[in-house]
Amino acid sequence: MVKINLDFKSNIFPAKGDNPLIIAGPCSAETEEQVLRISEELATDHRVGMLRAGIWKPRTRPNSFEGVGEEALQWLVNAGKKTGLPVTTEVANAAHVEQALKAGVDVLWIGARTTVNPFSVQEIADAIRGVNIPVMVKNPLNPDLMLWIGAMERISAAGTSEIGAIHRGFSPFQKTEYRNLPKWSIPIDLKRACPEIPLIVDPSHICGNRTGLEAVSQKALDLDYAGVMIETHDTPDEAWSDAAQQITPSTLRSMLDRLIVRKPSTENEKNQENLADLRKQIDEIDRSLIEDLGNRMKIAKDIGEVKKVLGMTILQVQRWDSLFESRIKKGEALGLTENFMKKFLQLVHEESIRKQTEVMNQSK
Repeated sequence: MVKINLDFKSNIFPAKGDNPLIIAGPCSAETEEQVLRISEELATDHRVGMLRAGIWKPRTRPNSFEGVGEEALQWLVNAGKKTGLPVTTEVANAAHVEQALKAGVDVLWIGARTTVNPFSVQEIADAIRGVNIPVMVKNPLNPDLMLWIGAMERISAAGTSEIGAIHRGFSPFQKTEYRNLPKWSIPIDLKRACPEIPLIVDPSHICGNRTGLEAVSQKALDLDYAGVMIETHDTPDEAWSDAAQQITPSTLRSMLDRLIVRKPSTENEKNQENLADLRKQIDEIDRSLIEDLGNRMKIAKDIGEVKKVLGMTILQVQRWDSLFESRIKKGEALGLTENFMKKFLQLVHEESIRKQTEVMNQSK
């Protein structure tokens, strides 16, 4: 994994080990009264650290509600001043940035539809150059880690030292239980590549409904995310956009009560020793696994030599099908999921095919 170094410091985002940042508010700012009403109720919970509301709402189809526009910026800013909370909204172009800065918005975020386009991200970066306003960047619609990182690099190059990443899931190619697939491996790789960048989960857009919000939020916190952005509305069923995924402030409060915030480390010496011993065992098993895989590939190469001499094809479908099924059953008996075994066996098989192909391509 390539490490990406960004110049980073923060007064907005929590430091390692601090309580997570909770960003809450309506999907869309609908009326001045609605924004203030929701914000005042959210502010009664000390765990809420930032207010959000959509001012411009890019929709898939043009006949949907696409936000009130510039007028609503002042509603959000005034609500922030009244509650004492910083406010954030999405910007998609330079004009949005200029209007948000003029209104006094504290934090900007770049949406998934914008992150996917480097031209648009650069336009935003140029608009904030010299301002040093905190910016959060949502993952692109497609599962492209370097595109996500590249957007943050553009913002960093503009002089912004406070950058956050928002995991909102990735567009699926077919209907699933999620509105947007979480694909947890990608944000984990982001944390490895950019460990200094706070990662915030957006369960509202991952789930697309209310039922999965708590489970997704808890998994993110278990993975040491720095915060949660969640859409809240006082009458969510009547919301002008994304009604199905919004919850009331009281429901949010109850959910936060149930969420468990874990620490990335422990200061208890006995527990540290136990963890060190278990990790040592893992290291030994991993070493053995790698050696066994290396030996397996040597044998696969030998098989390739035999097939070459005998004029046999590399792929033996019946043999592979039999092996595949039996190994999956063996794995399941040992507590390994079918999905994991399929992925693992497929990778092993692909590497075996590659080894045998190398043999076949060698000159006589």
